[in-house]
Amino acid sequence: MVNLGLSRVDDAVAAKHPGLGEYAACQSHAFMKGVFTFVTVAGSVVSYGVTRVESEKCNNLWLFLETGQLPKDRSTDQRS
Repeated sequence: MVNLGLSRVDDAVAAKHPGLGEYAACQSHAFMKGVFTFVTVAGSVVSYGVTRVESEKCNNLWLFLETGQLPKDRSTDQRS
């Protein structure tokens, strides 16, 4: 079984999603980085920003692991 936070994921589900463990580790790291930022900087806005950026990286990792393709860059919205 794969641990995902405090709950466990069934082996059948984990077998369908081989990158689940890597994604869970990435999200855990993102959360801990945000907590560390909160404790050292003592700012919830900065901590939220760090956690959000790191979580977005994890989401991109998950999409890549599931589809084999990187997500399209959403920040290059070209407006006229």
